[in-house]
Amino acid sequence: MAKNPADNKQRIDQPTGTAFVGHEWDGIEELNTPLPRWWLWTFYLTIVWSLVYVVLYPAWPLVNSATEGVLKWTSRGQLAAEMKAAESDRAPLVNALAAIPVEQLVSDQKLYQGAVAGGSAAFKVHCVQCHGSGAIGSKGYPNLNDDDWLWGGDIGAIHYTLTHGIRNPDHPETRQSQMPAFDGILTPAEISSVVSHVQSLSGKAKPNAKGAEIFANNCASCHGTDGKGLREFGAPNLTDNIWLYGSDKATLTQTIKLSRQGVMPRWNDKLDSVTIKMLAAYVHSLGGGEATPAAAAPAPATMEAKAANGQP
Repeated sequence: MAKNPADNKQRIDQPTGTAFVGHEWDGIEELNTPLPRWWLWTFYLTIVWSLVYVVLYPAWPLVNSATEGVLKWTSRGQLAAEMKAAESDRAPLVNALAAIPVEQLVSDQKLYQGAVAGGSAAFKVHCVQCHGSGAIGSKGYPNLNDDDWLWGGDIGAIHYTLTHGIRNPDHPETRQSQMPAFDGILTPAEISSVVSHVQSLSGKAKPNAKGAEIFANNCASCHGTDGKGLREFGAPNLTDNIWLYGSDKATLTQTIKLSRQGVMPRWNDKLDSVTIKMLAAYVHSLGGGEATPAAAAPAPATMEAKAANGQP
């Protein structure tokens, strides 16, 4: 039963010394305990602050935009300003990289280290999906930390591969090699013999005379008579312990029987020339990069000349 409010003016809660307000529900009564003044003033200040914020900054959403605020500030505008400042800071490095032929980059260590740093960032965006965050690769994707290269490991060769890709059917300057599928060319027994011979080249099986003969007649033209590969064809070295797909019998059988036709995208239609140079420097720095040959290959120089003339 509700109490008479007049009675509650005289009623004090003995344990706390606080007056009752006169509300009761199912035997539970409410004490007259007002909020602390500091809390109330803080609450009022937050209301004032919110009103000031609404006036100064974007706050109310509209159909296609939002209220601009007196200060005209936006997070996109701040980002654009920061990006412009970053581009301004990078401009000397970018201009220097644009001017230097890629084959000469390694000789300028300060510029080379700047390119490596930029290439590391670009690699994390564009290359880790296949080569991994540590560039160690995986099945079908080369490890870029070793010294085993299909097409060449000097910075010019790496730059050319990045620029033009591998087996891009829409690009005439792409790296191109094709290992035939020997299913139907060789019998299963002959393929098995070749597998044994290939494994013997790296000490994984005993020599197979029949396989060596078949290899000499069908495979040596690209992989070399000694099996160490020929870079002009992108043919891998079969005598070491570095394998792109695997060295077990089942994997090698599949490779020889059905072939492999891995594709690496060309980046000259996706990235600017300076970013590609940075990527080339980064990959070259990973541990397996080779010295630039005394007579640099003409292909990268041709590419540089085209870039200077504004050609793709």
